[in-house]
Amino acid sequence: MKSKILIGLIFFMGIFSSNAQSKVSSSSYNLLLKTMLDHSVEEINVDEALRRPDAVFLDTRSFDEYAVSHIPASKWVGFEEFDIEKVSDLEKGTPIIVYCSIGYRSEKITKQLVESGFTNIYNLYGGIFEWVNRSYPIVDSYGNPTDQVHAYSRKWGVWLSRGEKIYQ
Repeated sequence: MKSKILIGLIFFMGIFSSNAQSKVSSSSYNLLLKTMLDHSVEEINVDEALRRPDAVFLDTRSFDEYAVSHIPASKWVGFEEFDIEKVSDLEKGTPIIVYCSIGYRSEKITKQLVESGFTNIYNLYGGIFEWVNRSYPIVDSYGNPTDQVHAYSRKWGVWLSRGEKIYQ
């Protein structure tokens, strides 16, 4: 009987875990994201993203932010500097997860990629802040594990509950 209840609970949780908007570390952070993002592109939560080893991660933060730390094996494409040529080596159907600090800048770049014909693309809901808040690994510019995260600004750094906040 207990195993049937457990299986039912796992199934029930699975239904709701597919909603990226419900998968951030705090309700106040979730409220911020609901208002900051326009949710016009497909979103993926960090737990689902971690289970996508086939995906290419694109970092849309500034190069200084990326140099402090980034998701392992991610490719820096920037926001201000973004040009579609930076992803010309990727097939249009490649699974791609785009991220920034919280998901705002990456949502804008995700839109551009969709408009350019990419079909298997997601915005990381909660961005690298939520990735770190869930204790998932990040690396420095040399590929070494780190706890340092560029917190963008003191205003936005409040949403980063783990890691060492770096302001430059």
